[in-house]
Amino acid sequence: MSDSLNPPAERRPAPGHDSPHTSGVSVRRTRGKGEPRFPDGPKADPAGSHFERRIRSFQPRRSRVTAGQADALQRLWPKWGFDIDGRGHLDLVDFFGNDNPVVLEIGFGMGEATALMAAADPATNILAVDVHTPGQGNLLNLADQQGLSNVRVGNGDAIILLREMLAPDSLDGLRVYFPDPWPKKRHHKRRLIQPAFLTLAASRLKPGAVLHCATDWEPYAEQMLEVLTAHPDFENSQADGGFAPRPDFRPLTRFEGQGLDKGHVVNDLLFRRVPHADRPAAQPS
Repeated sequence: MSDSLNPPAERRPAPGHDSPHTSGVSVRRTRGKGEPRFPDGPKADPAGSHFERRIRSFQPRRSRVTAGQADALQRLWPKWGFDIDGRGHLDLVDFFGNDNPVVLEIGFGMGEATALMAAADPATNILAVDVHTPGQGNLLNLADQQGLSNVRVGNGDAIILLREMLAPDSLDGLRVYFPDPWPKKRHHKRRLIQPAFLTLAASRLKPGAVLHCATDWEPYAEQMLEVLTAHPDFENSQADGGFAPRPDFRPLTRFEGQGLDKGHVVNDLLFRRVPHADRPAAQPS
């Protein structure tokens, strides 16, 4: 996803700094061992060791949290954020305060595209999940600035969310935009779109719900198409069995535009969840 579209934050004390200044010099407060970076914000490892270790399809990225993002995390996380700890079921009607359709987005980067989609379709709730703290803060900030009440931000492993916290047939859609392609062959097992993941996702999607994937890594796009086409729980929305044109509801982000300028090819895949008797959810390894 693209860099933040927010203007530079005004100068103000950042988390971990005392205020007011003493003799014109700010006094930095060092966090104690085990003290959370954002006491009212997302936890560093919400699920901890409660669940079995497995090969993960993501790796947390460490980058600087701006003052505006930190402020959003502190103010808005208790209202619009949640940690994926796997210890309880998530009641989506109660969580959003309505029974509108809910789409899960796995990996939203800095959140600009998510905010655009939420603003364009306020009757659809977006459950956006990522592990990137600056992006979480940025999306919360965008939702607050634009008055978007249909966005909730999840922190942690989407597999645990799907498997442990969401009810069967509870989702009206699933979006996976530009997931990590893990280009090296020895890392292909880390790619998210695999048969076991699709079986799990299908168990949480309503019949007819659409799984929408997009990637600018052509070998991964080909693998996605192959795996989705072979899976009995999904059918291609395209009559020719190939890739789909980018739908109008998926914004063309600055990040994607930069890739297109470099000659990257972006492929979209839209597959429907086939209506049939539910299968037991697989346990991704």
